[in-house]
Amino acid sequence: MERLERCSRSLRAGLAAGAVRRRLPWVLLGIVLLGSALKDGDLVPETPMQNKRNLLNVYFVKVAWAWTFWLLLPFIGVTTYLFAKSKFLYGPTKSILTALRRLSALLVGTAIWYVCTGLFMYIENLTGMCSTSGKHNEPHRLYATKQECHQNNGIWNGFDISGHCFLLSYCALMIVEEMAVLEGLSIDQNSKLRVVVNSLFVSLCFLTMIWVFMFVCTAIYFHDFSQKLLGALIGLSAWYVTYRVWYLKPFSPGLPLPNIPLSSKKYSYSR
Repeated sequence: MERLERCSRSLRAGLAAGAVRRRLPWVLLGIVLLGSALKDGDLVPETPMQNKRNLLNVYFVKVAWAWTFWLLLPFIGVTTYLFAKSKFLYGPTKSILTALRRLSALLVGTAIWYVCTGLFMYIENLTGMCSTSGKHNEPHRLYATKQECHQNNGIWNGFDISGHCFLLSYCALMIVEEMAVLEGLSIDQNSKLRVVVNSLFVSLCFLTMIWVFMFVCTAIYFHDFSQKLLGALIGLSAWYVTYRVWYLKPFSPGLPLPNIPLSSKKYSYSR
């Protein structure tokens, strides 16, 4: 437990700091620009990460929203409940209602993930054509979707907005925003809940590192520049509209640190 505590303290000084929340969007955009330049200039070395079947891609990125959702679910629930009780002196019922309100941010995130990924697939199907290596005497067949094309061993050429750039950027930014609650939360050193919160926090930190690392891999190995840039911009826009605009309003899931003045240096959510 002491090792977990030390690890948590060192990570709090980094990933949970306000500077990371402010700079991460620009870092992600810089990765897209630099990674695309390296890819277009053939300056990227061959590594196992350029294989789409690598372990991180198959077991993490392909289910990125599931990882993010199920780790943030207990983290938001527990920390919001504790924050409401300790800072606002709410009773158990009101603290639970406050936690449920904050957990609705995960429903918003799920809706964003579902709508955007569906939109990306629709655009790729709408703009694509299927190239097949059929025999000359076979009649030419039109394929309506990428799935139909692949079922007949064809290659679908459409505008494929990078779902990885969208989802990895959105998940990383959302996790970093939610971890901000630790800046205003104090838990007794010997409490079992402290071990739970520390475990979730460390797990979320390492998950964020995986998302950023795989974002880098996507930028240097896959997609055209316009596809990656558009995917990243959509992810950043989803984060900005929620955490920098909507969640400041009364009728919203609210911010991880509620009722904190925007001008506060320690709890800054400035745009």
